[in-house]
Amino acid sequence: MKGFAMLKLNEVGWIEKERPACGPKDAIVRPLAVSPCTSDVHTVWEGALGDRNNLILGHEAVGEVVEVGNLVKDFSPGDKVIIPAITPDWEAVESQMGLSQHSGGMLCGWKFSNIKDGVFAEFFHVNEADGNMAHLPPNVSVEEAVMLSDMVPTGFHGAQNAQVAYGETVAVIGIGPVGLMAVAGSNLRGAARIFAVGSRLVCQEAAKFYGATDLVNYKEGDITRQIQEANKKKPVDKVIIAGGDLEAFEQALKIIRPGGIISNVNYLGSGDYIKISRLDWGLGMGHIKIVGGLMPGGRKNMEYLSNLLAWRKLDVSRLLTHRFKGMENIEKGLLLMKDKPRDLIKPVVTF
Repeated sequence: MKGFAMLKLNEVGWIEKERPACGPKDAIVRPLAVSPCTSDVHTVWEGALGDRNNLILGHEAVGEVVEVGNLVKDFSPGDKVIIPAITPDWEAVESQMGLSQHSGGMLCGWKFSNIKDGVFAEFFHVNEADGNMAHLPPNVSVEEAVMLSDMVPTGFHGAQNAQVAYGETVAVIGIGPVGLMAVAGSNLRGAARIFAVGSRLVCQEAAKFYGATDLVNYKEGDITRQIQEANKKKPVDKVIIAGGDLEAFEQALKIIRPGGIISNVNYLGSGDYIKISRLDWGLGMGHIKIVGGLMPGGRKNMEYLSNLLAWRKLDVSRLLTHRFKGMENIEKGLLLMKDKPRDLIKPVVTF
C-alpha cells in the first residue's frame, strides 16, 4: 500500500509498505477523510518525539471498515467509523487506573504516527476495534466527523481538566482548532466570560462564534495586562493553554486566582523546561493546580461527541477552512499546517 510518511527528521514523502495485518480483536480501515495536524509538524520538523524513520503520519481519520478480526462483535466490513487519535489498550493496568491514554507507558495510548504507522495511507490498523471505533451517525458528514478524532476531544479535555463551571471566567491561550474547541467546551460547560487569545482574524471570528466574549491579540501588547485591564484587575477562574510557547505558563499564573486551575492541552514540541514564577504561584502555596492531559480516546467518548454533532449542539464547520479531494493532497494539507497562512484553521482531505 501507499502511505505518506516521515522519512526522517525534517523530511517527508510517499513510501510503499505492506498492508497491515488484522489481529483477532482488530480492524483494517480504508480512510474516507483525514486531517493533517500541528502535532505532525512538531513530530517531523521539531523532533518532539525523537527521530522516526519511514513512519506513516496522521492520526485523524474517518474511514470504512474493510476487515475485522474474528473476535470483533460490533463492526463489519462496509461500516463507516470514526477513529480517535488515541487508541488505548483497554486491558492494560493504566486503563484500569483511569489513565487509558498512557496504557503501556507514558503517552502509549497515542499509537498512530507515534509508535505505529498512522492514517495517511490506503489502509490503516485499529487495535481493539470494539473499544476504539465508533459508528458514524447517518446525518454527520465525514468532513465534520474527522474533527472528532482529535480537535474536539482535545479542546474539550482542556475545559474538562480545568473543571470549568457555570458563571466562571476563563482565558484560553491559543485559538487554533484545539483552542477554539476549548472555547466551545468552556461555553457548553457554562462559562460566563471567555477571553480568547490569538491574532489571526479567521480564528478570532470563529472564537466569537464558539462563545468567546473577549478577544485578546498578543501582537497588541502583553496579554496579561490586556486581560487584567479588561477584567478590572480581577483574576480569572481558569486558564486553558492550547497554543503559544513555554511562556504561556508564566502568563497564566499572572492572571489566575488562588485555587484556580491551569489546564494545558498544547503539544509542547520544543524547549527543555517550563518556567513558572515563584511569586505568582503564591510561593508554592497558592493552591493553583497546573494540569496537563492527553485527550481521552475510546469508543464511548467518540459516541458522546458525535451525539453533539448529530443533534446540532456543536457546529464544527467553522474549523474547516481548506478542503481537498484525493490522497495526493495530504502533503499540501500538512504543509499548510506547517506554514499557517492567515486564512487557515484546519485542512481536510477526503478520499
